[in-house]
Amino acid sequence: MTSPSPSSGWRVALAGLGINLALGVLYTWSLFKGAIEKDFGWKGDQLNDPYALCCLVFAFAMILAGRLQDKIGPRITSTIGGILVAAGMLLISTTNNYTLWVVGFGVLVGTGIGFGYACTTPAALKWFPKAKTGLIAGLVVAGFGLAPVYLAPLSETLLKEFGLLKAMLILGVFFAVIVISLSQFLKNPPEGYVAEAPRSGSIMAASLPAAIDLTPAQILSKGSFWLLWLLYFIGAGAGLMVIGSISSMAKKSMGTSAFIAVAVLAIGNALGRVVAGSLSDRIGRRMTLLIVFLVQAVLMFVAIPVTGGATTPVVLVLIAALIGANYGANLSLFPSITKDLWGIKNFGVNYGILFTAWGVGGFVLSRVTQMLKASSGSYNSSFTVAGILLILGALLTFGIKREAK
Repeated sequence: MTSPSPSSGWRVALAGLGINLALGVLYTWSLFKGAIEKDFGWKGDQLNDPYALCCLVFAFAMILAGRLQDKIGPRITSTIGGILVAAGMLLISTTNNYTLWVVGFGVLVGTGIGFGYACTTPAALKWFPKAKTGLIAGLVVAGFGLAPVYLAPLSETLLKEFGLLKAMLILGVFFAVIVISLSQFLKNPPEGYVAEAPRSGSIMAASLPAAIDLTPAQILSKGSFWLLWLLYFIGAGAGLMVIGSISSMAKKSMGTSAFIAVAVLAIGNALGRVVAGSLSDRIGRRMTLLIVFLVQAVLMFVAIPVTGGATTPVVLVLIAALIGANYGANLSLFPSITKDLWGIKNFGVNYGILFTAWGVGGFVLSRVTQMLKASSGSYNSSFTVAGILLILGALLTFGIKREAK
């Protein structure tokens, strides 16, 4: 059976891209931190708590959302996500209370992002052959990484014109309209659908045998799952450590133009997802992952003198873009590996379980970063810890026994 329409899969993929463009508000937190500290008087760990909890809740919400989208479809599940994100943003727009911000941004927004994000990649991948798995996964999730390109200047403008609380209100309404509207275009292919393989390309992933569909219980019993979980923890946590603090890092040399660093990192983040996904379709996921970890480790050590001393904005922006690209690569490689190894039938919940590593990594390393910064006054220790972890991750990639292209 072939596609009911040649454009059906691309329509779903583009809708997913658009949804992720709205849900990427998570990556603009570093812009909000300065306004929160100034207007609310929060200090130390408090400044990162809503962001860190949002990462954690987002990840674990993916499990429930993944199961729902596997059972009832992506349209309803993603719509629920849009409503939850809007509710969280509207709640924090009414108060400067720390607890309510933790609940609103950390819990509600985090859950909503998880529900929306969990639907976009599985729905799109089901329409395309395995030879395009990396490319399509990269394109869909690129929206999430690219979001700060427009959200950074938009948020900066809203903060200046309306203040923090009204800015949250405006963004909440905007996200509700975009996510709920585009969710109506998400749908799974009809039962029995088989995507047409490309007519050429002998070294593509299509040459591999079809993956056997495994249940969540089955993947949890495999050592390969826990190895991949640890690798995702390291790769995602190291990137989120920088993303959550890039604005404050950049202010030393860029002043009020620090949002440019956020936007450029986002461009790198988005391009890294597409490039790494496409590359992995050709040279394999494991080899691509090894390259990503090694390059990211080098960048972490290079970032120590760049952020610690006087440096030109151009150099800082370049480092931010490269770190963003290598971080973004994880977000296309790991869903692709999930589909390759464990099949598409339970992809939503299986990837949701693996994605908890992203949330735990973001929560742990962003907290560690804030504590080390508070005690030392610089980010040097954080970059060192992340660099060492990434080298360990690069070595661990050799433990992935089955080459998943």
